[in-house]
Amino acid sequence: MKNILNEDLIYEILSVVSEIPEGKTATYGQIARLIGREKNARLVGRVLSMSEYYGSYPCHRVVNHAGRLAPGWMEQRELLESEDVSMKDENHVDLRLCQWDA
Repeated sequence: MKNILNEDLIYEILSVVSEIPEGKTATYGQIARLIGREKNARLVGRVLSMSEYYGSYPCHRVVNHAGRLAPGWMEQRELLESEDVSMKDENHVDLRLCQWDA
């Protein structure tokens, strides 16, 4: 399978992520749609998992389609709560109240 990750695509994804305002969240699928790759939500997640190699981005503001936080990333909840993001429960943000309208 051809590797579809290239630096232009990586920076395109990270550029959109950098636009998510403080106190708002976006979904992986939403980011994929915004870059014209609506079926590539997993690709977005893959890029975000290695974003630290490309600079500092607010990846903590990206959640899955149900608002679930990234498994194993304990700091994500703390970072979101410090921005007053509403939580539905321990592992989910309330997308009705805090989803980025992009």
